[in-house]
Amino acid sequence: MNHNINAARSNMIEQQVRPWDVLDQRVLDVLAEVPREAFVEPSRAGVAYSDFPLPIGHGQHMLKPTLDGRLLQSLSLLLTDRVLEIGTGSGYLTNCIARLAAHCESLEIVPELAASASARLSELGVSNVAVREADGAAEWSGQDTYDAILFGGSVRDVPERFLRLLVPGGRLVAITGRADGPTMEAVLHTRIHADEWVTEGLFDTRVEPLLNFAGAPTTFVF
Repeated sequence: MNHNINAARSNMIEQQVRPWDVLDQRVLDVLAEVPREAFVEPSRAGVAYSDFPLPIGHGQHMLKPTLDGRLLQSLSLLLTDRVLEIGTGSGYLTNCIARLAAHCESLEIVPELAASASARLSELGVSNVAVREADGAAEWSGQDTYDAILFGGSVRDVPERFLRLLVPGGRLVAITGRADGPTMEAVLHTRIHADEWVTEGLFDTRVEPLLNFAGAPTTFVF
């Protein structure tokens, strides 16, 4: 089984993730090190490294490995970074972030997912993560600012308050678009100064919307 898992992990890197323009060696190393099979039900361990979303319960799915890789690469994380993740899900991407940054605060609205992700991360000895049961679309008490923010699901638009949580030079990566539209776009927002951001379109994709963000205030003009 271990041989099969190792082969599947290697195939994920070389046949799926790297060909999708994920060339940052730090990201590739992390994807090769984090045991993806530990974040799915045992019955799905054999397909943990397949490039399609896997169900994790409560109507939610893990992101595809290729998408994990592109999102992590787009964040350009440093070992000193404080990161906010909206939507913990299984905790897999949270673990990857924790290996690339100093600390990750992750919010999960589904109590059972927050509890299971926290337990998995603890079992794997990940100590620089704080998983919190919270609605990211609502107000919560967290850090004043972050070096990087990642949305683990799609939103129609990025609410302004998240952009203002970035430090100068901070990066926010999200997948935006209408849930009933033909496609969505991954975007990178970078805070340049106190009231200046730049936005870059990254690639087209489609993922599940984050819960409750449909009604979150989004008005923001660059």
